[in-house]
Amino acid sequence: MLTTLRRAGVLAALCLFVSSGAVQAVGTPQPMAAPLVTQLARVAPDLNGIVLQKAVSAMECALASGADPAERLAVIDFSLPSSEQRLWIFDLQQKRLLLQDLVAHGSGSGDNYAAAFSNIEGSHQSSIGLFRTSESYTGRHGYSLRMDGLEPGINDLARQRAIVIHAADYVDPNWIDRYGRIGRSQGCPAVRPEVAGMVVDKLKGGQFMFSYYPDEHWLATSEFLNCPQRDKQLLAAKSE
Repeated sequence: MLTTLRRAGVLAALCLFVSSGAVQAVGTPQPMAAPLVTQLARVAPDLNGIVLQKAVSAMECALASGADPAERLAVIDFSLPSSEQRLWIFDLQQKRLLLQDLVAHGSGSGDNYAAAFSNIEGSHQSSIGLFRTSESYTGRHGYSLRMDGLEPGINDLARQRAIVIHAADYVDPNWIDRYGRIGRSQGCPAVRPEVAGMVVDKLKGGQFMFSYYPDEHWLATSEFLNCPQRDKQLLAAKSE
């Protein structure tokens, strides 16, 4: 039932996008994202269409602000429970879905559902917003990936907080059968050991990651979701 509803949500979002030429995200038109959203939605029917639209729009805003293009985009939908696959990784060049899998949230964010997010060191909470991945390394959790939050006050202390992608034994479907959820991290988006190497290799070196939760303050104030740079490009394109 959840999968059917989610697919219906994707189709509804796409119909809105195609019929209007733009989706309103907190009152902001975002037509630049439409073609890519449509293509990625076709290969990821379980990903909520509105979440995907916001992820692509945030990335497009970063590009409009001068960021280098990326080859891949990861999307985490923290509005879903940890017992569901809520991580998607896309190849942006080939418009392919590389992975859909489980991902952990911080112990301070909630139990099966994450409901609290933070940019504060020691909170053990996950962070939302747009991130840029950086260098891989081998540390206490094995092969891991550092990343930098791009949103001031929301996730820009990710590196200082050691918020990284790493493998964790508690990201295991067997935990769901036993406890009703997977295990929780100290704020990191931890993944299954079986896929961790692939995740790090595909995302290292300046890819984008977008973590979503319907936080009203963030949705209303994020510069990547309410993007003046993208709007200026749209106005310039219309005047040509």
